[in-house]
Amino acid sequence: MSRNGLLVNIETCHENAEVPEYQQDGDAGMDLKAVEKKKHTKTELWFKTGLKMAIPRGYVGLIFPRSSISEKPLLLSNSVGVIDSGYRGEIEVRFDKQVTGYKEDGSPHYGDIFQYEVGDRIAQMIIIPYPKVEFVETESLNFDTSRGSGGFGSTNT
Repeated sequence: MSRNGLLVNIETCHENAEVPEYQQDGDAGMDLKAVEKKKHTKTELWFKTGLKMAIPRGYVGLIFPRSSISEKPLLLSNSVGVIDSGYRGEIEVRFDKQVTGYKEDGSPHYGDIFQYEVGDRIAQMIIIPYPKVEFVETESLNFDTSRGSGGFGSTNT
């Protein structure tokens, strides 16, 4: 650890790659920029960031969509990306294009306007510690809570 936070070794593997940094004091996430379109089809859009990093053991990098995605017909393909401490490859970000309408023949139309492009900030990364969990199997949890076993939406009733 440094005086200012966690030290993470990072390698830029593309001439246009930029080391992520916080945009505002107090931000949790650092923006990742697209340096190259890896794949662009009717239904998906996939970018390289030109970044490799050595996240320390006991930490994980989480890739989240930026709030600007709400203005685009895109969803981050895996909802939240997980970059484990042992991964040393280039960080890539993959989006699924959303259906924006239907053609006269009933086939879906996928939005091609307002997509992310090379050079855009496309996602954000948060690096956080995580506990090492060990499960203990038991016959019963032996305690009750106010929620109990209520599932989806049960806390709103």
